[in-house]
Amino acid sequence: MPIRAARPEEAPLLSELALRSKGHWGYDSDFLERCREELRLRPAEIVRRRTAVAEVRGRIAGFVTVDGDPPGGELGMLFVDPPFIGRGVGGLLFRHALAVAATLGIRRLEFGADPNAEPFYLAMGAVRIGVCPSGSIPGRQLPLMAIDTATGAAAGADGSERDQ
Repeated sequence: MPIRAARPEEAPLLSELALRSKGHWGYDSDFLERCREELRLRPAEIVRRRTAVAEVRGRIAGFVTVDGDPPGGELGMLFVDPPFIGRGVGGLLFRHALAVAATLGIRRLEFGADPNAEPFYLAMGAVRIGVCPSGSIPGRQLPLMAIDTATGAAAGADGSERDQ
């Protein structure tokens, strides 16, 4: 499954994919509408956020962004189109993000995760280090996750690796 750099003109398509992916968890239309702005990618952000897409037979199956600068960074967005969930796209994109971050000298990625996606990130080697506020829903707390980019090992709140 090829991964390539996203193109600025794909920003609207990726934004809609993110909303469809979020909707996979059963959130109602009001909730999703409240998330729309936070999940929107703008053409000017595509390159800066190091956005990459995975394709299946020429169709975008998911995308990921790697935000920030060394030594710390953020897994900004990782979304898989619902028809491709459970087919390895998310894991491929996650490993791609780790490789990109490591190449840039980013030693650790931290990120807020949808509570429904936390088991996926734990399975990928990340660890929950706390909570962070939702950027869309006031008062909602999200799992705050971290992972070491060089080893793919869970990174503790102090930056140390944790055994799983």
